[in-house]
Amino acid sequence: MSPSDGAVQASGQRRPGLLLALLAFAQLIVSIDYNIVYVALPEIGSGLGFSAQNLQWVVSAYAVAFGGFLLFGGRASDLFGRRRMFVLGLGLYAVSSLVGGLASGPGLLIGARAVQGLGGAFLFPATLALVVTSFAEGRERNRALSVWAAAGASGMIIGSLLGGVLTEAFGWQAVFYVNVPLAGGAALLAFSLISPDGAREKGRTFDLPGALTATVGATLVVFTLVQAPTSGWTSPLILTTAVAGLALVAAFLVIESRSADPLMPLRLFGNRNLSTGVVTTFLFMATFGTLLYFLTVYFQTVHGYSAMETGNAFLIPMVCGFLGSMLGGRIATRFGIRSTLIGSFVLGAIGTAAMALAMAPDGSYVALLPGLVVLSVCQGVIFTTMFAAASTGVHPYEQGIASGIVSTGQQVGSAVGLAVLVAIANSGTAGLTGEALRTATTDGLRTAVFVATAGIVLLILVALNFERGPEQSPAAEAPAEEPVLVAGS
Repeated sequence: MSPSDGAVQASGQRRPGLLLALLAFAQLIVSIDYNIVYVALPEIGSGLGFSAQNLQWVVSAYAVAFGGFLLFGGRASDLFGRRRMFVLGLGLYAVSSLVGGLASGPGLLIGARAVQGLGGAFLFPATLALVVTSFAEGRERNRALSVWAAAGASGMIIGSLLGGVLTEAFGWQAVFYVNVPLAGGAALLAFSLISPDGAREKGRTFDLPGALTATVGATLVVFTLVQAPTSGWTSPLILTTAVAGLALVAAFLVIESRSADPLMPLRLFGNRNLSTGVVTTFLFMATFGTLLYFLTVYFQTVHGYSAMETGNAFLIPMVCGFLGSMLGGRIATRFGIRSTLIGSFVLGAIGTAAMALAMAPDGSYVALLPGLVVLSVCQGVIFTTMFAAASTGVHPYEQGIASGIVSTGQQVGSAVGLAVLVAIANSGTAGLTGEALRTATTDGLRTAVFVATAGIVLLILVALNFERGPEQSPAAEAPAEEPVLVAGS
């Protein structure tokens, strides 16, 4: 029996409701950790002596390690067991968070953030694969993904709010210490709520050449995308890492096409839903996923909000995103995943454009709310359904690597979208000060959000490529020939 069998054939006595709560909590930890340091950055910079150029690596070290190791983490989940990788990821989060809080200099903190990203690369695909393989395709899986996605959607905003509260009350170290009991406690609960992994399947190999080329190549590509706006797209460092990263990715594809047991079976891309899902997650993060950054700049730079006020401003979109995630599964079950995605992209584009129109130097928070509410609800629905769409038709034993593939698209999309849109937003601000800078900043932010709107419109065309699912009735949602994959059954 492969490790995956243990997850797929898990049992009803494993309390699926509590299992889902644990998996959602793990997703909440990943999501919170992605944003919690943003509002603490000024204190981190002054407290540890970061230069203005190096401070970005408190965020970037996490993103580079997370994006670079996702394929590795996804395949490890399939081969070595999803519970093992789930616990390993949480353990890395807990230990690195403790080290980060104790850091007395920039180097140690950046290293701790990189290990946090590594933990995320093991934890995220293991968590998503456990959700997908533990609940039957159809209504059951859609509902489970709704809960999981609601945790992720709300965690993005909770991270900003919690970061502001903890930083003002206890100092920047608290944004790291808070992860220690959360991740450590979740890791301990995994042993009682997730079925044990089976023995590793005989004859399976880890594809070391593929793992090395994929991990180093993806890491260099993500590094290039993150560092290029600071170093310049034509700087020697960026050109070197870009060429080396792309060459290693090309070598990885050659290795995979010839390997008997590849790290990432290229035949998976023959699944139309998975290949379309990768493009969807890429564009989703490049558009919807960047809006939080631009709203933070708009609130703090244009309107002078404090860290606490910025966190409070995100409360309404947090609630809307949570509701959208919880509704996403029901809507997808009623109207189909493909139709749900297309409708959400249409409404999301309208909401994003409305928010852009409301952004002005003298604009009010109330004027921003209609568009912000619409796009937040749509974002929650999409986050649920795009992963359900991408996983449809993938064999349960390969859900780990499939999750890693889709998640890599998500992380690279975030890096690409942020790099491009930040460059657009900042293009007209050089040399300006005072009111002129405030006006130019607003204009740049509005332009960037309009470009994001255009990207969301493109997502409508991409979503048309998802396969049309059959109309489902409650009786048909768990076909007799498909085992009901409830954790522990």
